[in-house]
Amino acid sequence: MKKFFTSESVTEGHPDKVCDQISDGILDDVLGQDKHSHVALETVTKTGFVMVVGEMTTKGYADIQKITRGVLKKIGYDDPAFGFDYETCGVLSAISEQSPDIAQGVNRSNPEDQGAGDQGLMFGYACDETEELMPLPIMLAHKLTMKLAEMRKKHKIKYLRPDGKSQVTIEYEDNVPKRADAIVISTHHGPDVTQEQIRKDMIEHVIKPVCKDWIDANTKFFVNPTGAFVLGGPVADSGLTGRKIIVDTYGGMGSHGGGAFSGKDPSKVDRSASYMARHIAKNIVASGVAKRCEVQVAYAIGVAKPMSVLVDTFGTGKIDDEKLANIVTEIFDLRPAAIIKYLDLLRPIYQKTASYGHFGRDDPDFTWEKTNKTEEIKSAVGKLK
Repeated sequence: MKKFFTSESVTEGHPDKVCDQISDGILDDVLGQDKHSHVALETVTKTGFVMVVGEMTTKGYADIQKITRGVLKKIGYDDPAFGFDYETCGVLSAISEQSPDIAQGVNRSNPEDQGAGDQGLMFGYACDETEELMPLPIMLAHKLTMKLAEMRKKHKIKYLRPDGKSQVTIEYEDNVPKRADAIVISTHHGPDVTQEQIRKDMIEHVIKPVCKDWIDANTKFFVNPTGAFVLGGPVADSGLTGRKIIVDTYGGMGSHGGGAFSGKDPSKVDRSASYMARHIAKNIVASGVAKRCEVQVAYAIGVAKPMSVLVDTFGTGKIDDEKLANIVTEIFDLRPAAIIKYLDLLRPIYQKTASYGHFGRDDPDFTWEKTNKTEEIKSAVGKLK
């Protein structure tokens, strides 16, 4: 049976991703000073300004102006011609301390009994479609936007500007990816270039190098479908932290609990438990126990142990999903403090997670991507057969 699945990605200059990176840049700054900082920040941007709001309790000091402008400069908003630049934009902040009602539920005299920073449900997913054990559509979409940024930052295509998007539609046959059916690139650009030139450059220097193994004679290319993308970034569209949660995760394949990651310290299980669920799902697939796996974990605010743990292998598992869920709870400690310690999450590593996806990345700081539990899982499964 044929089916088509589509995922998208956006560049680091997309307004929503600008906000994610600022929120995580501030988080990194205070974690570097005080690893026990509690942070929950949102950023919003529009023409000429950035505003950071939320809660933060820390022994450190965050220079919101300096951090924000540094993030914008690194992204590439460094020219007034873009209509938005790091030197002249306004930076506002409205930040208070964390609610004492939340703090009393999170903080414990015994650190191991630390409660979850909020209620909610989190999902992790993995599949054997790519070497990263991620769905193919989202991996290709991310690699396209990363290639777009590389061409811009290395000045190989000089008219490119920071904003941009990609979209990839993959044709599946019996749940196996076969070919790229359609590829979309929308790129922010200067005024002195033709759309014909942009289309040629995007196909030759971005799309083909990334997607060549999946392109065939019938693959459709769409480059700047509206006909122009001169006005981009916060001038053209407002940005907000947490508005690209599907881009951040699995591109729509698998489920999502609805909680964003960026701007949150790891006491917030929206972030830490989602990372742990990915780690578990990836290790299950890497062990060969299943071809696809989704893990759901749910928490109540102030309670350490999860309310529920679900494992779904979509009929690809070598043992019953309920038995696999029992193995998961035996091998992995899912209390927030245990997750934080196991994945070593009290480090300033988060700004780089805030663009091009939190999963499927080859970076030693992304500890949730390790496949160090495969033998333990295989051994436990073997004992049940």
